[in-house]
Amino acid sequence: MSLQILCRRQTVCRVRLLTQQLRAMSGVSAEDDVILEKINKKGVITLNRPKALNALNLSMIRKIYPQLKQWEEDGETSLVIIKGSGEKSFCAGGDIKAVTDAGRKGDRLSADFFREEYILNYAIGTLQIPYIALIDGITMGGGVGLSVHGHFRVATPRTLFAMPETGIGLFPDVGGGYFLPRLGGKLGIYLALSGFRLRGRDVHKAGVATHFVDQEQIADVEKALLDLDSPNENEVRQVLDRYHQECTVDKHKEFVLSPHLEKIDQLFCGDTVEDIMEALRKDGSEWANKQLQTLLKMSPTSMKITLRQLQEGERMSFADCFTMEYRISQGCIDGHDFYEGVRALLVDKDNAPKWKPATVEEVTQDIVESHFKPLDFNRDLTL
Repeated sequence: MSLQILCRRQTVCRVRLLTQQLRAMSGVSAEDDVILEKINKKGVITLNRPKALNALNLSMIRKIYPQLKQWEEDGETSLVIIKGSGEKSFCAGGDIKAVTDAGRKGDRLSADFFREEYILNYAIGTLQIPYIALIDGITMGGGVGLSVHGHFRVATPRTLFAMPETGIGLFPDVGGGYFLPRLGGKLGIYLALSGFRLRGRDVHKAGVATHFVDQEQIADVEKALLDLDSPNENEVRQVLDRYHQECTVDKHKEFVLSPHLEKIDQLFCGDTVEDIMEALRKDGSEWANKQLQTLLKMSPTSMKITLRQLQEGERMSFADCFTMEYRISQGCIDGHDFYEGVRALLVDKDNAPKWKPATVEEVTQDIVESHFKPLDFNRDLTL
């Protein structure tokens, strides 16, 4: 071995050792999928799977939940901030591939993941101290559940929000049955059925985010919150309002769906998915035809259970929505389309799922109803 190669290897070893020492000093290991810190009597949660777009797994849920409850009850922690590592994503969703793999084997993970995720979502929505989600980047599925129920959601130009579950044979869970019907008009039904993606300031204009700032300000926003002295919810709001008002990015840009809101309310008001699709056909406009083509690609079963979910959720309490959604999740685990959607979009990536049933007309009322029935053997989720 040459001296040059030996020196290079020694250098690499020294760098690796230094990196390990720095991680040890900071309390962060290479295996940490979520980092939980206490800074100036404030809790800070950092989702730490940047290569996986910070997708939420059961390990992360089981770390976040007890810490969140401890911060809520310790009498010292004045607020909680949650954010994602990296520049691409807050949280791109749940680790649904692991869930479907478990479901095929009959593994408990397929039940435990949804149960514990929803318990965490409920804890966020009922937290007694201010909860601020910095949704800088992709925010979908499980990432929505970690953010939308909190007191404050701060979006940036990099924010990409969507609930695309009907395209993978699932449904907009994590409390989607509660918040989507409350967005106003039929916007929530449209977003849920179509999986339409909102970007940047449009996430705020839709009512999903409470505030909007430039991504260059996110670090300043976090510092300003951490510098507060035992703040209450109103003091947190004042800080966020100030940064929101100072942000000029896309300030005068029209909401992307503004030209279509009237049609959304008219065409997505049907009692059934068949009614909605027929209304789109009869309208015949370019926009309506585009939406119809989108819906025709989605899982027919998912669309039907999603519409029923939102119709029921509009009248339900926050807790009861999660009980309903847990039942639906287990119905999806017992069905076909969830596995097929994950295969087509995430595994084989042929983007050609073969739904069963293949059309909305073939999805019977009994199939829909089976997703909403109480579960056997005390398996229901109670909050």
